[in-house]
Amino acid sequence: MRPSPIMFNVLTQLRKFIPTWKIVPGDDIVELAFRDPKIRQEIRDNPLCYKGRVRLQTAMELYTVTVDLEKKLKDVTMAFLIVHGEDDKVTDPLTSKLLYESASSTDKTFKLYPGMWHALTYGEFTENTDIVFADAISWINERISRGNSRPEREQKSKNDEPPDTNKKKDHN
Repeated sequence: MRPSPIMFNVLTQLRKFIPTWKIVPGDDIVELAFRDPKIRQEIRDNPLCYKGRVRLQTAMELYTVTVDLEKKLKDVTMAFLIVHGEDDKVTDPLTSKLLYESASSTDKTFKLYPGMWHALTYGEFTENTDIVFADAISWINERISRGNSRPEREQKSKNDEPPDTNKKKDHN
């Protein structure tokens, strides 16, 4: 949900004075992100895990990064894998689909896992995390078995600096 421009300006000014204000409304993130009750309890018992409402400065930074990323999605050209839980209540699966559809990469994969939540690699039941990790490993192995594909070599060479032919070699 995007704040209105007026609200965004108000919040921008407020964060200068009260950046740690727990203003962002929302449900308990631990309850929404971690499906396995044992892991949920482990998170709750961990004194190093922040469990409160999102603070103003954090929310503003997340918003700024999100807007910036949305502008740059088309610039993503390298191979990538997106995994997302279909029942994720923290991050809308449509955001992952937007990345997949907007990126210029010709080697991209989007996997939506039915019944899974937000924390796919730590928070789901073991059999589900095993599926996610197996898919990720398989995806990586497929690219390794293909070797250094021509499009990837071309992409890398675009980023390499051309040799400076005007430099004199030191023969000492």
